[in-house]
Amino acid sequence: MSEIPTLVQKVLDDYIALVNDRLPNTLEEVYLQGSIALGAYVENSSDIDFIVITNRRLLEADAVVLTEIHSKIASQYKHPELDGVYVVRGDIGRLNLDDDQYLNYNSGKLSCSSNFDPIIWWILKMKGLKVVGSEQPSFDFDIHSKHLLSYVNENMNSYWAQRVQKMEISITESYKLPAEEIDYEIEWTVLGLLRQFYTLKEHDIISKMGAGEYALLHLPNEWHPIIEEAINIRKGEKENMFTSHKERIDATIRFSKYIIPYCNQVYTKKG
Repeated sequence: MSEIPTLVQKVLDDYIALVNDRLPNTLEEVYLQGSIALGAYVENSSDIDFIVITNRRLLEADAVVLTEIHSKIASQYKHPELDGVYVVRGDIGRLNLDDDQYLNYNSGKLSCSSNFDPIIWWILKMKGLKVVGSEQPSFDFDIHSKHLLSYVNENMNSYWAQRVQKMEISITESYKLPAEEIDYEIEWTVLGLLRQFYTLKEHDIISKMGAGEYALLHLPNEWHPIIEEAINIRKGEKENMFTSHKERIDATIRFSKYIIPYCNQVYTKKG
């Protein structure tokens, strides 16, 4: 089982204390999923991906309080950022809530949603880490691989395909971006797509770093430089595999336009 990094535990302790103080007798269980649960936490890069189970459906007034709590935590800790969902136990394992909604905290904003990403349930059931709750949690729900693969394939051909298309359309402007923004785009795009590739091939979930390392073993050598570039960025290492930002951006787009159709072939064969 993965260990919770010291700083992550401190953030969680402060966060949980605030929730219990401001919303007493509401919080029942807290679990971690994402990179921490996958044993791939990267300092100053990874988020704290959480699932909070409450004993009642949270209301608009609760959302106001939670917004204040998250703002306070964000002001105290620049990294790592909290990112997660507030659900009741009956929500666990569901893909949508029909007429109900749950609260979702992402990128510094609290919002409502009715649909769930099956990836969070997959990681929770397979590798979730308990922070608050019973000593031996049991989750009597099933997440079928067909739901996981369907979600990933749809995400690949909507979010990712559109993102790459926009990058290509605005390529001249992309060349002029600050180095930090270019780094972000390369890491997010290359390793994000490779996580989809891994899931479609192996019917499982892996971290961004793990996906990059897996790809170096399973994809042609011509794509290794951009994959290694993304891995280096993720690890905070400065070794560049290219001589210019233009080369890096061009390689990212070429790779993206290769891997998406390739993943569609994988999905079609396995489907």
